[in-house]
Amino acid sequence: MKKEITDIDLILDILAREVASYAVPVVDLIAVQSNDPYQVLVATILSARTKDETTAAAAARLFKKAPDLESLAALAEEEIARLIYPVGFYRSKAGYLARLPAAVSSMGGVIPDDVDRLLQLPGVGRKTANLVVSVAFRKPAICVDTHVHRIMNIWGYVQTKTPLETEMALRQKLPQKHWLHVNSVLVAFGQGTCRPVAPHCDRCVLLPYCPQIGVTPRRVPASRGAAPATAQAVKKLLSWNVNGLRAVEKKGFIGLVKELDPDILAIQETKLQEEQVSAELKNIEGYHSFWHCAARPGYSGVAVYSRVAPLNVRQGMGEPEFDAEGRLLTLEFADFFLVNCYFPNAGEGLKRLPFKLSFNRALLAFVQQLAAQKSVVLCGDYNVAHREIDLKNPQSNVQNAGFTPEERAWMDAFLEAGFVDTFRMFHQEGGHYTWWTYRVNARARDIGWRIDYFCVDKKSVARVRDAAILKDVMGSDHCPVELDFV
Repeated sequence: MKKEITDIDLILDILAREVASYAVPVVDLIAVQSNDPYQVLVATILSARTKDETTAAAAARLFKKAPDLESLAALAEEEIARLIYPVGFYRSKAGYLARLPAAVSSMGGVIPDDVDRLLQLPGVGRKTANLVVSVAFRKPAICVDTHVHRIMNIWGYVQTKTPLETEMALRQKLPQKHWLHVNSVLVAFGQGTCRPVAPHCDRCVLLPYCPQIGVTPRRVPASRGAAPATAQAVKKLLSWNVNGLRAVEKKGFIGLVKELDPDILAIQETKLQEEQVSAELKNIEGYHSFWHCAARPGYSGVAVYSRVAPLNVRQGMGEPEFDAEGRLLTLEFADFFLVNCYFPNAGEGLKRLPFKLSFNRALLAFVQQLAAQKSVVLCGDYNVAHREIDLKNPQSNVQNAGFTPEERAWMDAFLEAGFVDTFRMFHQEGGHYTWWTYRVNARARDIGWRIDYFCVDKKSVARVRDAAILKDVMGSDHCPVELDFV
């Protein structure tokens, strides 16, 4: 078995030829078109957590009105926000861009060409600074975005936890001749073949060399619905707390659904009423959609997208106190129930802990009744880290919501009652998380909790083929979790 890639010259040479026909990353494309450090810098700021096609369109609109720093200074922040919408975090980025001309003016009126001074500009982090130095000024710099960090670790060329650690490791190990081009090559490769979710290992030119560390390759598309009569088709089930569906819609949710290509997608914390769901969200091509919204506006809510129409759909579990919060949606199929649940949070000061425990007890009785009829898949945000290995800092969180002895004891009872945590069927080690607070840069530092689960009733364990955490999927403070189920 291949342990790691060692001949980096060979690998990057193969990839350079491979990605020559791929779509050019948007920042490189703008550099080729304009060779203007201002436009490269602005495009790089816009591109953070935004798909390239969205970035390209927003940059084109902005540069038509503000082709240089002087004209950018003449635009109001609200006008900039309107022009760059719907890039991710467009309001924050509009603020950065509104302050950019004054910041550059204080440095002599010229975009700086070194990382340290670029880091002093609004909205510029290490990735942006390194990319501007290498792309706009053609000076040696290593830009490490999520693709570079992820792929270098898949190859075993580095063993790092964060993009910053990867940058420092590559500065020591990667020959300088590759510094200018490694980002554009790996971004193109990461977008086209070695994708964060379901990478196309089946057609990858590096398959003979790659150790595939931590990789779950895609199912080859032809396998869907084309399996031999003697085989059972594997269904790809995803669960994701989106923390506001309208917000994640602006970040490219519909395109992401098409890229992830699930058979069933269960989402939690939609935070809307059904009449607020756009036609585009309600009618994603190839899917039926079902909704259970809270009585209180902007709160809780769950939804399910399914390729196959279910036999029945049930909102809630017949308990008015709980059902008013829009936390449960059950789809019945021919041979299993899919139960999508957004468990209550115990809340600040544990004020809602009694409510949560009552909900949990009712939920267990509900799914036990279902399991007496056919297989049950219970997915969602359980709002509890079960064991110490399920969060980064267990000792300091013992009395905090999501890790109290009472919540963990219920999870023990749930599993003892005949349900199985599918992720732990395949991964016994710690360090796997599904939620990161937006504070203290927790996601970049991987200070997280595993609180999103797929569980099945014990008699259905043989139907489980794989379980995974899709930590590279952005858009929420949670990432999706996956279950492959026959």
